[in-house]
Amino acid sequence: MHYDVLIVGAGQGGGAAAIQLRQQGFTGSLGMIGREVEPPYERPPLSKEYMLGEKTFDRLLVRPRDFWASKDIDLVLGVEVTALDGAAQSVTLSDGRTCTYGDLIWATGGDPRRLSCPGADLAGVHGVRTREDADAILAELAGVNRVVVIGGGYIGLEAAAVLRKLGKDVTLLEMLPRVLARVAGPQLSDFYQAEHRAHGVDLRLETGVEAILGESRVTGVKLSDGSEVACELVIVGIGIVPAVGPLLSAGAAGGNGVDVDEFCRTSVPHVYAIGDCAAHANGFAEGAVLRLESVQNANDQAKTAVAAILGDPQPYKATPWFWSNQYDLKLQTVGLSGGHDQTVLRGDPAERSFSVLYLKGGKLIAVDAVNAMKDYVQARKLVEEGAVIAAEDLADTSRPLKELPRL
Repeated sequence: MHYDVLIVGAGQGGGAAAIQLRQQGFTGSLGMIGREVEPPYERPPLSKEYMLGEKTFDRLLVRPRDFWASKDIDLVLGVEVTALDGAAQSVTLSDGRTCTYGDLIWATGGDPRRLSCPGADLAGVHGVRTREDADAILAELAGVNRVVVIGGGYIGLEAAAVLRKLGKDVTLLEMLPRVLARVAGPQLSDFYQAEHRAHGVDLRLETGVEAILGESRVTGVKLSDGSEVACELVIVGIGIVPAVGPLLSAGAAGGNGVDVDEFCRTSVPHVYAIGDCAAHANGFAEGAVLRLESVQNANDQAKTAVAAILGDPQPYKATPWFWSNQYDLKLQTVGLSGGHDQTVLRGDPAERSFSVLYLKGGKLIAVDAVNAMKDYVQARKLVEEGAVIAAEDLADTSRPLKELPRL
């Protein structure tokens, strides 16, 4: 097989890249390799609407199933790339086939980080990354009353909220002193901790896992303090491991993911990388090299890679944004709060509608808005500008953010 452009990874980023290529008038041969048997679909709803039965799988599809063939995009599904030869511009697939390319876009995302403790491979221990993961959990839930969720990031908290809605007893374990510690400030963490406890989640902080208990199937979790929690199901949400092994083995620069430049190019000629697996210098983090695990980043880096392949390179400068739905709370984030030196609380968390604004050197660098759509929308421009606004003005909810005077 040969493709003028080959996309490795049939997720959000890979699908977006294929769509962009055709929309931009690319008429060459185009193929997409996917490890799953499904065409590109949205992953965030797996731990929310899909698990609750509010969305069928077909509603998660990036495009209808017949779209790809109609655009002359070959889907090579149910296989993965096991090796890449940059000099030959070829990849080897898990079924033994070889595929050559003119340009390649690596959009594989990552795999759920697994527990390393005894019992981690018992039946009933699940990650949440694919449709298969979500379906496996749903298939077991009818016979489950007690669930332990390990990890207090977005995935863990969303899973806990869904499981409580489904009437399950939920214990959530987080090793750090607060949930969302890597992505938000203490005010937001405190709010979500209180919300989950109010909804009946047994939330335990600074609590590690010693072992998963059971013979063939999980029956409980042994904690780092020696105590045990009985359960019939465990959901592990402790991050992802970027799926870049073949790229790094082929000599691509990287470590925590694969390194890319401002045009999403790796150090291997004709090979680009986008999405969760791509480590890039981000202007909203003062040039720090990081990976962004978000739909926004996958879509915008797809545009960047496509523009470069088509001979119109445009550096990646997209504004980071994220969201999370838990219970009746919609969290919307714009910007990156890492390294902030001041926070401003706008509104009252007790009213379940408020924002946390993050400043660094006086500049607004990020906003977490909880059930506060106007703040989120108006904060975007301010974050992009690095606006300097007095803290007392930012906290004044009687005035819209967009009308506040700059210093």
